[in-house]
Amino acid sequence: MERSARCAPSRLSKPPEGSVGRAHRCGRNGGIGRAGAAAACLALAAVAAAPVGAQDGAVPDPATFLGHEVGADRRLADWGEVTAYLEAVAQASPRVLLDTLGPTTLDRPFVMLTISSPENLARLDRVREVQGMLADPRTIGPGEDVEALLDEGRAIVLITSSIHSTEVGATQVPMSIVYRLATSEDARERRILDEVILLLVPSLNPDGVDLVVDWYERTVGHPWEGASPPFLYHHYVGHDNNRDWYAFTQAETRLAIEHAHNDWHPQIVHDIHQQGTLGSRFFLPPWIDPVEPNVDPLLIQAINDLGTHMAWRMGTEGKKGVVVNATYDAWTPARAYQHYHAGARILSETASANLASPIELPFDTLTQGRNFHAQEPSWNFSDPWPGGAWRLADIVGYMESGAMALLDHAAANRALWLRNFLRIGERAVAGWEAWPEAWLIPADQGDPASVAELLRILRVADVEVHRSARPLRATGPSGDVAGFPSPDGAAGRSFPEGTYVVPMRQPYASFAQAVLERQDYPDLRQYPGGPPRPPYDVTAHTLPLLLGVEAYPAEAVEGGLDPAALGPPLEGSEDPREVLAAAGGTLEGEPWPRIAVYRSHDASMDEGWTRWVLDTYGVPYRNVVDADIRAGALASADVLLLPSQGRDDIAEGHDEGETFPDYAGGLGDDGAAAVRAFVEGGGRLVALEEASEYAIAELSLPVRDGVGGLASSTFYIPGSILGLRVDPDLAAALGVPDRTAAWFERGSMALRSTSPEVRMLARYDPDWTLLSGWALGTEYVAGAGALAVVPVGAGEVWLFGFRPQYRGQSRATFPLLFEALRGRGAPPAS
Repeated sequence: MERSARCAPSRLSKPPEGSVGRAHRCGRNGGIGRAGAAAACLALAAVAAAPVGAQDGAVPDPATFLGHEVGADRRLADWGEVTAYLEAVAQASPRVLLDTLGPTTLDRPFVMLTISSPENLARLDRVREVQGMLADPRTIGPGEDVEALLDEGRAIVLITSSIHSTEVGATQVPMSIVYRLATSEDARERRILDEVILLLVPSLNPDGVDLVVDWYERTVGHPWEGASPPFLYHHYVGHDNNRDWYAFTQAETRLAIEHAHNDWHPQIVHDIHQQGTLGSRFFLPPWIDPVEPNVDPLLIQAINDLGTHMAWRMGTEGKKGVVVNATYDAWTPARAYQHYHAGARILSETASANLASPIELPFDTLTQGRNFHAQEPSWNFSDPWPGGAWRLADIVGYMESGAMALLDHAAANRALWLRNFLRIGERAVAGWEAWPEAWLIPADQGDPASVAELLRILRVADVEVHRSARPLRATGPSGDVAGFPSPDGAAGRSFPEGTYVVPMRQPYASFAQAVLERQDYPDLRQYPGGPPRPPYDVTAHTLPLLLGVEAYPAEAVEGGLDPAALGPPLEGSEDPREVLAAAGGTLEGEPWPRIAVYRSHDASMDEGWTRWVLDTYGVPYRNVVDADIRAGALASADVLLLPSQGRDDIAEGHDEGETFPDYAGGLGDDGAAAVRAFVEGGGRLVALEEASEYAIAELSLPVRDGVGGLASSTFYIPGSILGLRVDPDLAAALGVPDRTAAWFERGSMALRSTSPEVRMLARYDPDWTLLSGWALGTEYVAGAGALAVVPVGAGEVWLFGFRPQYRGQSRATFPLLFEALRGRGAPPAS
């Protein structure tokens, strides 16, 4: 049955006697603005305390507290139960503290536990102070005894869990880990408590925990038991919430970054995930190539050692089917914040069941993965799993085994982890040969909101940004800078006072370099001369291009960057809405047509990102689902927006029998007829990327995709940034450059027209096609259409060949989306 959402107590457990740790807090900001954070804290603090179950100081075990074992078949604790249990342990154990860091997107408490020996918790502030000094070697004075600091410090390990809420074991296992560390007197656990400060975030997406638990409980007993939910399990971004770790758009990301990562600078971060069912039982690094070039080699070596140690330790405990060096690369910072903050990121992926329902997997159903085969032993997959039953208890058991192996390594090698951490910081402060002296960002350029957004991102990432106190003269690279031709370069360039300066002799310069420079992804093939080897995610993340902001890599600055030239460092705001409002970039209050945004029950992450962009800018809209459109909802709309989604997903949706009947099927023939009548009657249809294929097919538009069907060995752009030429009249009307950048990935299209009535309002730049990332066969897109307007009856269709609102990052092309929604009249193509 469905349950209403429940919140756990928001108080912090009382620190042990004599502790100088923090009193109860609800986070300094939490990314919702100071006034909003204060109100949210009061609301959370007012939640009634759940029963703690602890008597006479005894730590309750999870099975007694919950009424079932952690990992029991078909039993899932929701967020209220999880946090109530953790609160009960924290109240009973002197080894555990519980913080509420702030509110989630839907106002649930976002919590973190701090676990260590009572002696370490009693001096927690001093441990954090030492950690801060090791994180920034510039703060260690010449007379400071470094060896004493290393001896005084403790290994800081951050374990984050359950960012993807359908990976249900990751929400349950924190209760087992906490109970074990709170009660065990074994030598292994006692050493971990003595040598490690464990920060444990039991879920990075509490809202999704309740959504998925409620959905799963509805499915139990039906033929579709354990089916995927027909909605995004993060309010805005669904599964993409682990692609947000360099743009920091979501509230949960910012809470974790500010209060866990930036407060504590962990040496090790363990991110607990689940994967598909038919491959390995458990994945660990080493990562496969490529590794992003700004990740310190010492860090990669540490990750290699730690991952293989964990696999070895799990093998000694009888855990079969553990693979290393497979599937996942370490290219994009979107998933690896700590790689640019001197800490090792360990991703673990445990094979899934049907949510909490067990499955049976014969050995011969196991399949080939990337860099291994689940039926064949190899150096990186030495002990295959023999097949059989796989259930939630197995998932939880593997996860707990992996976490304890990681903590054991951190405890046994505490001094080495701290020394390595300090050394990486020293190398960053000294500067890398491949880095410029500074990045210079002109203050008076383009869209002020985009400049402010770039500065916000850098500041959230703890990158120091200054505003120059005097004019600067800099020399930099000749040729193209951030993708476009530079008129000056090595000959020198002058920048006025007030220019933003990112000096590259600082602890987190690697993050700045990774997001500011152009990416040159290696040309990797499955075999020599063969088709491309796909990246795990995307190949480009150049924020200046995505935001439409110039950033200049100054190889030398005349007179140097002394404090008098730099001025004081900036303090940054954390909420994109605040930044946008402060820069005067919101669109709230402007006249808008009646906008309907299509939401499929075969949930699309692009639909969630679209809502986030519209909400952030204050654009009014309403969602419509398949049944709404079939029932005539478009009669009260002027614009129908189809976020990017495959043609079949829109038309057919979920198959009958795989979910509740209300969620089965897509728009179907009746929905397509309603869309056609809407456009012919004067409505405007705006289709983004893959959805353009649906519009072209269902409305018989005289447009085709020029790259559809090409073999990957001929044409391949797996997530890169391309040059875009916007119709000059449209660019002038919008007040944007006619030359900008567009996001292009595997579902994007190169539009070719077969009718003179089609107006091409933007084309992929024929001269500067690939700006950042990796592309094969750019000649197939060079000059092709990227945005087309097609008249249909009394209405029109706007076809985007790309996603103009890609993951909330591509602000350079947001104006094109807003213009499509406004429909103020597009000029003819030049």
